[in-house]
Amino acid sequence: MFTVVAWVAESSPPSGIVVQGTRVYDPERDGDPVVNNLQRRTFRFFWHTANRTNGLVPDRFPSPSFASIAGMGYALTAYVVGAERGYVSRSQARVRTLRTLRFLARLPQGPEEQGVAGYRGFYYHFLHMHNGLRFGTTELSTVDTALLLAGVLLVQTYFDSDSRSEREIRRLADEIYKRVDWVWAQNGGKTVSLGWRPESGFIPFDWRGYNEAMLLYILALASPTHPVEPSAWDEWTKTYSESWGTFSGQEFLAFGPMFGHQYSHVWIDFRGIQDAYMRDKGIDYFENSRRAAYAQREYASTNPMRWRGYDSEIWGLTACDGPANTVQEFDNEERGFFTYMARGTAAPRVVDDGTIAPTAAVGSIAFAPEIVIPTIRAFRARYGQHLYQRYGFLDAINPSFTFQDVPLRHGQIIDGVGWVATDYLAIDQGPIVAMIENYRSGLIWSIMKRNPHIRRGLERAGFTGGWLEQPPRANEERDELDVDTEAERSDTGERS
Repeated sequence: MFTVVAWVAESSPPSGIVVQGTRVYDPERDGDPVVNNLQRRTFRFFWHTANRTNGLVPDRFPSPSFASIAGMGYALTAYVVGAERGYVSRSQARVRTLRTLRFLARLPQGPEEQGVAGYRGFYYHFLHMHNGLRFGTTELSTVDTALLLAGVLLVQTYFDSDSRSEREIRRLADEIYKRVDWVWAQNGGKTVSLGWRPESGFIPFDWRGYNEAMLLYILALASPTHPVEPSAWDEWTKTYSESWGTFSGQEFLAFGPMFGHQYSHVWIDFRGIQDAYMRDKGIDYFENSRRAAYAQREYASTNPMRWRGYDSEIWGLTACDGPANTVQEFDNEERGFFTYMARGTAAPRVVDDGTIAPTAAVGSIAFAPEIVIPTIRAFRARYGQHLYQRYGFLDAINPSFTFQDVPLRHGQIIDGVGWVATDYLAIDQGPIVAMIENYRSGLIWSIMKRNPHIRRGLERAGFTGGWLEQPPRANEERDELDVDTEAERSDTGERS
């Protein structure tokens, strides 16, 4: 059983199915106009905000921003979704993808403090939008690089024709992935460090479970050039016992913010496959994330902190924007509020200041559509005028924060509504467009099952069962010859 501590000032996520092209079409799943509209709008965030010269995507928009290397992994993923959904042509997606990979592959790397984009194959967490070089003193981020690499491996597998440009995409993806030195990032130990800075060396913390770094270890285990040993997975899971327990009626492996239950699942289908820990528990990581989503919904329904707006249809705590770092009186007691913060439940403590992020629920749609789709509708019905805009849902909302005299770092106070974000965040938009697609068609999961690196990483981590017991599938042949033409070399359009 978990000890729950809320942050209160100082005191305290059939039939009718037919094959259509390269994906599965399900009229029931593909026919929901609310879900469809959200996916398309969210795709446009990546398509419209990317730097058209180099492909870099801003960390946030419309506020002026640096580029997010993790956001790049989601952007590459979104381009695949867009091509399959017909939002853009395959040719446009290919051009944008190739431009992005060329830029990333050519960026300088080295141990210098400035003038480089990364070191030992890893990239800095944030890069300048125009030249791609390290932004400020940001860290060389192992997990953000892993999120980029997942998108890189996806496009490597998706763009499978024998055309010159698609061969180059595959070659560049291979180059970017193979040069990452995971063994160096272990810094002489068994686990992978959170990151490194040229000014001070390795960050004195390593990735230990359970959180979003599950993907990192699978990629590190799979590396054909600098693989970590299987003992790294054993070390990663050794701390799981600290996180297993019961919360809000669900027994599961906990991580407070919902993003930790989503990120790895964007690219890997964990249904029916298990490592040693999950075999012992009798579930898989997909079921674990489903339980986490139900626990968050139940937490919002019971609403122990008595925040405004929480109920069975409005729920979702994760890392997101928030109103301000301040202490204010709410419901006759002092409460702490935060700007950007990893909010969440089901950990040794609950971090909850009344801020709800749509991505926490929507990014869980593949796990539990029966509770997520009503939440999408409820967000639009109750807050859509202010929260649902050109690129889908703005990052977050806090109906309890109505303090007009408090300076805000992001967002605005709207009378009768509360605090509403004014930015979209790339790493929150990504799970929305990707997990809606996994719910609708399983597209991303299907593609990644064909990538040999993913299979090798899972097998070296001890995963068995399910689709891993089936022989690897070669990339399916395209119905049409895929060639490059001058007309295809423009990526500026979007299909209506």
